[in-house]
Amino acid sequence: MRMDRARWITFVLATIFAVCVRPMSGQVLGGAVISPGTSADAPNPLTDTTIKPGKALLLELEAKFAKATAEGGGKAFAAWFADDGVTLGNGQAPVHGRDAIAKQASWSAKEYQLVWTPTDAEMSPTGDMGYTWGHYEGHSRNVDGSSTTTSGRYLTIWRKGADGNWKVALDASSNEPAGADDCCKLPSQQ
Repeated sequence: MRMDRARWITFVLATIFAVCVRPMSGQVLGGAVISPGTSADAPNPLTDTTIKPGKALLLELEAKFAKATAEGGGKAFAAWFADDGVTLGNGQAPVHGRDAIAKQASWSAKEYQLVWTPTDAEMSPTGDMGYTWGHYEGHSRNVDGSSTTTSGRYLTIWRKGADGNWKVALDASSNEPAGADDCCKLPSQQ
């Protein structure tokens, strides 16, 4: 079942709010004041044992997407997109369609390592769409051989196809400015 227009608009606005609005120290979040030195972000969803099945499914999809990309580079990244999928890269024109995304995502896993960790996920009420968002890092080497890292936030909108398979409908990313503090560091793996 597809979402009607009003529900879709509500879903998209909730997604944008979740990704773009980050309370700062001293602001009110859900009735609680965020104290200096604490994060307004939710606990790590990968270690939360009380998550709903829809959220768990989206986090599982995200983990498979990230693993495939780490192992297969850009070709594997593009394979996760729907035929009509879209990427919105930082400072770049939108790329429409899986074939166009595959042309642009031509990096190998050896030359560029893209890693990400979800901060949160939300399934639509109808269970056929959802989103994940979190932090990413891109690791590569400059022409002189020195390592370089970019980091920022990402948003992935997932859509369940008529065949029951989940694909990426939209993936958007935004680099964090230098000195963004701990806003976009990946959590340490323990």
